Amino acid sequence: MAFNEKDYKKIIHVDMDAFYASVEQMDDPSLKGKPIAVGGGRERGVVAAASYEARKYGVKSAMPSMLAYRKCPHLIFVKPRFERYKEISKQVMAIFRSYTDIVEPLSLDEAYLDVTDNKFGIEKATKVAMEIRAKIKEQVGLTASAGVSFNKFLAKTASDVNKPDGLFIITPDDAEDVIAELPIGSFYGIGKKTAEKMARMKINYGRDLFPFTKLELAHKFGKAGQHYFNIVRAKSSDIVKAERIRKSVGSERTFMDDKSELDDILEIIDIIAKTTAERLQKLDAKGKTITVKLKYNDFAMHTRSKTEEHYFDSLAAIQSLAQSLIKEVPIEKPVRLLGVTISNLDNNIEDFIYRQLELDFPIESL
Repeated sequence: MAFNEKDYKKIIHVDMDAFYASVEQMDDPSLKGKPIAVGGGRERGVVAAASYEARKYGVKSAMPSMLAYRKCPHLIFVKPRFERYKEISKQVMAIFRSYTDIVEPLSLDEAYLDVTDNKFGIEKATKVAMEIRAKIKEQVGLTASAGVSFNKFLAKTASDVNKPDGLFIITPDDAEDVIAELPIGSFYGIGKKTAEKMARMKINYGRDLFPFTKLELAHKFGKAGQHYFNIVRAKSSDIVKAERIRKSVGSERTFMDDKSELDDILEIIDIIAKTTAERLQKLDAKGKTITVKLKYNDFAMHTRSKTEEHYFDSLAAIQSLAQSLIKEVPIEKPVRLLGVTISNLDNNIEDFIYRQLELDFPIESL
């Protein structure tokens, strides 16, 4: 049955293609066509972004650098330049806002746009998406992929279909069929562990999730169950939220193998603190309060916090404070999760809600 466009919102999700890596390749032509990783060096650190040439070898974001190098021995490591990425991001966001003020950034390189009532009166959201992608390529020099649909979940799903440099549309008439054939691991918001749990329930595609009642899903997945019930039916009450204020910045790791040795824990805290410091610097923010979180293998949790008199954002300060706090927590049982958060921030920065990375990888250097 044909749908009436007036009954639906027009949502676009735009995602820059391999953003950090693409910026590096744009600025240094000698890197074009080569596998590069932005992030830590070969011996230590975590990959922040990988070029598409590197992804062919299995290199991906949040992967330990040593593992990335083993997968791709000719991988080129490039130090991140967050000031440059922020500069490019501002150009991209300005293009978004030339069409609509209802822009919800998820990170420096992606955002939702509500173009139902856009500034140019363009009737078709697909045309808006095409113009935005063309302007990014012309004015910035990079490619972007976009998804167009009537809610945020489907727009995000659509933007992944034809990456890189692609466009995909999911209409209300198409939604049921698209969701039915969508692998559970491709559902935005369903991570690796949840997908594995669903696979044990023989839920591998959207069509397998659909028969479950709201009560059954709530019993299996808690509050998230209602969300799964709605998205598999193409129902979502989420609206594109233009601006929000971030109150904290943090990062955490869940381990495949529990950790019991203090030396291992201190080394991992350094890695997590580094990720947190990088996220803080991406947002051009500083904080006064640091909190470390430790969760044992029985899910009992400890936190320790400290508030400084002056704002801080340096890696050295964050690592030093995190290490001193984690030493105050008794390692009385094996540890399954560690986290570092900076709060009490110094300005009303935009809420760039960074996509939750899959951080269940083994830290193989330990």
